[in-house]
Amino acid sequence: MSKALETQRTYAIVGTGGCGKTSLAEMLLFQSGVINRLGKVEEGSTTLDYEPEEVKRRGSVQPAFATFEWQKNRHFLIDTPGDNNFIGDIQYLLKGADSAVFVVDAVDGVRPLTKRLWNFVKSAGLPAIVFINKMDRDRADFDMAFNGLSSMLGMRTVLLYMPIGSKQDFKGVVDILGEKAFSFEADGKFSEIPIPADMADEVSMLREATIENIAESDEELMEKYLETGELEPEEIARGLHIGVLKGELVPVVVGSSLENKGGSQLLDTIQNLFPNPMEHAAWEGTEGDTRASDPDAPLAMFAFKTLADPFAGQLTVMRVLSGTLNGETGLRNVNKDESERIGTPLYMVGKESAPARGGVGPGAIIALPKLKMTKTGDTLADEKKPFRLVQPTLPPRLISYALAPKEKGDEDKVYAAVHKLLDEDITLRLSRAEESSDILISGMGQMHIETSVEKAMRRYKCEIELKTPKVPYRETIKGKAQVQGRHKKQSGGRGQFGDCWVEIEGMPHGFGYEFEDAIVGGVIPRQYIPAVDKGIQESAQRGYLAGYPLVDFRAKLYDGSYHNVDSSEMAFKIAGSLALKSAMEKVKPALLEPIVLLSVQIPDEYMGDVIGDLSSRRGKVLGSDSQQGITEIKAHVPMNEVLRYAPDLRSMTGGQGVFTMELTHYEEAPPPVVDRVVAEYQSARD
Repeated sequence: MSKALETQRTYAIVGTGGCGKTSLAEMLLFQSGVINRLGKVEEGSTTLDYEPEEVKRRGSVQPAFATFEWQKNRHFLIDTPGDNNFIGDIQYLLKGADSAVFVVDAVDGVRPLTKRLWNFVKSAGLPAIVFINKMDRDRADFDMAFNGLSSMLGMRTVLLYMPIGSKQDFKGVVDILGEKAFSFEADGKFSEIPIPADMADEVSMLREATIENIAESDEELMEKYLETGELEPEEIARGLHIGVLKGELVPVVVGSSLENKGGSQLLDTIQNLFPNPMEHAAWEGTEGDTRASDPDAPLAMFAFKTLADPFAGQLTVMRVLSGTLNGETGLRNVNKDESERIGTPLYMVGKESAPARGGVGPGAIIALPKLKMTKTGDTLADEKKPFRLVQPTLPPRLISYALAPKEKGDEDKVYAAVHKLLDEDITLRLSRAEESSDILISGMGQMHIETSVEKAMRRYKCEIELKTPKVPYRETIKGKAQVQGRHKKQSGGRGQFGDCWVEIEGMPHGFGYEFEDAIVGGVIPRQYIPAVDKGIQESAQRGYLAGYPLVDFRAKLYDGSYHNVDSSEMAFKIAGSLALKSAMEKVKPALLEPIVLLSVQIPDEYMGDVIGDLSSRRGKVLGSDSQQGITEIKAHVPMNEVLRYAPDLRSMTGGQGVFTMELTHYEEAPPPVVDRVVAEYQSARD
């Protein structure tokens, strides 16, 4: 087992949407012989983008997995989505990998989302290789893309392969360290050629700079290099491997995945430089314990993704953290403290799967069908040697929409259909709005939610409409009033009587609600006082201006009267409700609107447009910070103004802007907003 693990590689392909990750994975599968023809994203024929929603939008909406062999060495590959709408769980996906192939587009270079994704890779502590893709495209600019890696992402790059030509003339690569050149042939193969004469001097300079960078990763090598000015090939290879494992060096390979150019060079680089699973740092547990990535350690596996398979049912995708899985067995779900029976583990290639033969050790990515208790984020471990992996943190959801059935009465069917998606997409959240009873679906962006609803309708045969949800406004009080709430009803037999005097006073934003019992002398019996409080609170939930909950006020019960026979808790509850209604007619009510903290990352050239747009949305810019061509703007903006911000930002920045937002506080709404919200409320009631 250890011998096979030494040559095993487990890695994620990471990059922005449109940079060619899935096409790159397709090229690697073709080069390794797993598939016999290259599929194309534009034609919906790739192995890893197989969901109908992916074929329709020509891009990944969920991760895909593949297992294959390269030069008789096993590789496990995770193809991660690159669109900002679908990367909410990327930290879970990176838990399954030992390293990352980071893809950069030779046309667009480093974008704001590129920087965000690179930060995820760095925070996960993964060694990386950069693949500069699309060298065959019309606007390909290798120097721009390569220089951006260091200037904008802070990478310490090591160029291993330099392109020969670009755009339609991209025809080969130069192996910098090997001082060789290769020409690509029509079928994806290549042949060795002399280094072009016009590149010889540059290649020589790059080789010297590359060896110097490699030497700096190891003190012993650095001493020798300073003394002799040269290193042996095996020393260069060892130093490069050490630098990559430490995360200090990032090798760079170039190619064109769509034209099947550069796949062999990338696979060789992966095999030579990426760590094997036994070189992974010890896994951290929730109890402060650790678990070595060792095939002889107790068995532990982490569920980092759940997929719905139309034939096999639910598949739980797991990374073997430690130990060796040999066939069917029983393990403990440590998160839920329940036993779980493990069936035959499966190796995946897109939507296809096959039983894993022999023992499955650390670093393996497997799918387990029909687990009863295990969900994404759970750890399965040996019952006698439990271990629970620390879970990554999910980012806040950015946007919510209301779900409604096209046919009345189908609310439960809609809720059930969407609820089934939650297991496989942990970045979705389903809830009900207290004020409107709307079914709310929250996610990472408009496209994320629309795609999820499409999937639910397709799978579970239901018709769903998406509506912009009600903004969670609040109402409050300005001023103070002393009011009477009196409820008296006599209709034969026992009547109803409740009488209370309450002082209602508005309080500062964020105060909440407070009830003070100031009754003396027993003018209201003790058992009825909580009913007054409850009546005030229930009335506050219905609001006064526009039906939104009333907040930030204090109610002081100081007087009242009762009847020995007719008084009851219900009567005093109604009296409390009437008291608040009477107070709202005397004090000045106000509408509070939710304010979000919006953080926008854009290329510098769009800064003026974005700030101007935020101002038009009544936003208050808190500041901006520009680093290496990317500006981050932070602003407080009313939530109502940014419910559909994603498509607007995409339009303003040519798809290069990304943002996050979170609710921070409430502020008093200006009169035009109040008038509009009240009018909408009145219209809905009519």
